[in-house]
Amino acid sequence: MAVAPVKQRSVTGGTRAQLPPCYYEGYLEKRGPKEKASRRLWSSLCGNAMFFFNNAKDTHYVERLDLGGFVSLRDDCSRDRNLEAARLILRMKDGETKITAPNLESRELWKGFLYSVVDLNVPACLTLLPGQLQMLKEVVDKERSRRRARTPTRAPPSPLSVPLVGEIPACFRPVSRTEAEVLLERHPDCGNMLLRPGRDGCSLAVTTRQDLNGSVFRHYRVTQREQGGYIIDVENPIPCSSLHEVIDALVEKTAGTLQPFLLEEPYEENITYVSSNDENGERMLHTAPSSPLPRAPALPPKQDRLSSKPLPRSPAPDRRILAAAVPSSPTNPMRRLILSPSPLAQTLNEELKLKLEKRRASQE
Repeated sequence: MAVAPVKQRSVTGGTRAQLPPCYYEGYLEKRGPKEKASRRLWSSLCGNAMFFFNNAKDTHYVERLDLGGFVSLRDDCSRDRNLEAARLILRMKDGETKITAPNLESRELWKGFLYSVVDLNVPACLTLLPGQLQMLKEVVDKERSRRRARTPTRAPPSPLSVPLVGEIPACFRPVSRTEAEVLLERHPDCGNMLLRPGRDGCSLAVTTRQDLNGSVFRHYRVTQREQGGYIIDVENPIPCSSLHEVIDALVEKTAGTLQPFLLEEPYEENITYVSSNDENGERMLHTAPSSPLPRAPALPPKQDRLSSKPLPRSPAPDRRILAAAVPSSPTNPMRRLILSPSPLAQTLNEELKLKLEKRRASQE
């Protein structure tokens, strides 16, 4: 029987009517971690859980698989007696569940719906048609609305539950105890210790994960002291002056076995935007060009105001100073050049000499 997507199916009678909205359903072969053989069951993805029925008409489910303990989902390439069947392994906190879909297309659709419900995001790693992706987007929107409606209103937190912004270490995550365990198991390469809010709303907690024939989780309470600082509540309490010191103390006490959980969130490598086609009005996702923007031409350097002023003229040399600076040697060519009389002056001197000589002669 082919697997069929479900928009919203109203069922009457029994427990099926009390289940969350059904997003997807169809026949699957399922084998749990403690089961020796697979069983062919009608499987319904309702809310954040899978419900299994003996057939499509049953109103009472025989098994329930809560996806809150989801860890990973991967393909199983082992062969089945049905050559068209496609297998996958659903790994949960309490073990692995092996699922067999009728064909490859059905397996991809189940993976898409499971990822959408668990991550509340349409997976981009699957090969699906545009119509199928649109179905997944609708499922994500419905599940988000359902969870918001079911989330109870919390009382305002105690001042002790909100540490100072400057004191929050990078390994702090606003998650619950179960979510912290799933996060550490899903990303073992990012560290094995994270800081989170405590259940009572008045304290913090440190969740750690280590491998010892499987995952071993430990949770440590961290309370804030009235006089300042924090205490790790163990048999011999460990006082710390800050949350950073709390993390450092656990790293030091375990000789570096515990390391802070630092998950690198992915960032987009290109700028994208949505625009409408002018011809058919279809909205499409576009990638902005990655070529660098042209640089503005550089302005010429500003000249210093002092350098823009014209240089002052050197004063004209004083003839007297120049004459005095020349040595008084008669053989000095510069002295002859400066003191040699002009032809007119020389003629006047000769006439004066003749007049003086005539006057002296007449007097004698």
